[in-house]
Amino acid sequence: MINTIKIQRAIKDLTQEALADKIGVSRQTINSIENNRYIPSTVLALKLSKVFGISVNEIFELDDED
Repeated sequence: MINTIKIQRAIKDLTQEALADKIGVSRQTINSIENNRYIPSTVLALKLSKVFGISVNEIFELDDED
């Protein structure tokens, strides 16, 4: 899975910690998602979508391995 969370954080000028606080997870969770070590739940993906103001499909994309 490919994600644009790091890019979206930069656009919104958010640290991993600030994003984590906004959606109710740890900074480590954000780091793990960004580095493809953790695939978020649907609810978490929707929370990210709401914070960034874009669709889930703009944040996450399946790659050939998925």
